[in-house]
Amino acid sequence: MKVSIITVVWNNVKTIKDTIDSVLGQTYANIEYIIVDGASTDGTFEIIQNYSDKITKIVSESDKGIYDGLNKGVSLATGDVIAFLHSDDVYAN
Repeated sequence: MKVSIITVVWNNVKTIKDTIDSVLGQTYANIEYIIVDGASTDGTFEIIQNYSDKITKIVSESDKGIYDGLNKGVSLATGDVIAFLHSDDVYAN
């Protein structure tokens, strides 16, 4: 079973690295990780790019807010289960 995890972010340079590391640290093997960035201007996208080889899909473009970003992520997801992890959240150990 494939799990799609979607993170939507806009200008959250302070915590996006922790969020990404939290997803990439999961031991479940079949994870599709999608990040939708709302055209950040504070360095967030540069951090995301540092992980581009480990993130399944990255979108960075202006949007109409968080729900638009979430919907973009869902439209890209191919998993059997879809989860959202916001850009200032992390998974527990």
